[in-house]
Parts: sequence; structure tokens; C-alpha cells
Amino acid sequence: MTMAPLPGAELVQKPLQLYRYLLRCCKQLPTENIQQHYRHAVRQSFRVHADEDSPERVQQMIKRAIEDADWVMNKYKRQK
Repeated sequence: MTMAPLPGAELVQKPLQLYRYLLRCCKQLPTENIQQHYRHAVRQSFRVHADEDSPERVQQMIKRAIEDADWVMNKYKRQK
């Protein structure tokens, strides 16, 4: 089992909570360029999926986004 990139991942239940959580994760990345890249990706994905109305699908996307954030955070942590 992997650790979440930031405390509070287990509390994320709604899309807006996920959005804020992912933007906080971006602040932990090493350089401004990398932070901007992932902030842009988070915003784009949030816009694309804003009209999703299936609660099951939303929960799947939240789970996957947290897993992806964990992967990204670990990727840059190993590079230091």
C-alpha cells in the first residue's frame, strides 16, 4: 500500500475537495515550471469532467486522481 502524497487524501469525497487537494499537492513539487504544468493539468481535467453526474464514476475518478498524485509526488521525491 502506498502513502498518500499529502495528509487528508482519505477525507476527499467530493470533486471540489479533490481539486483543492491536488492543487496543494502541486505546491509540493520542486520547481515552478513543474508546478505550473501539473496545476494546468489539474484544472483542465476538472473542467473536462465537471459535468459528470454519476456518483460511482466520480468516486472512481477521485480514487484514480489520488493514486496518480501519489505517483507524481513519489516520482519527484526520488529525483531529489
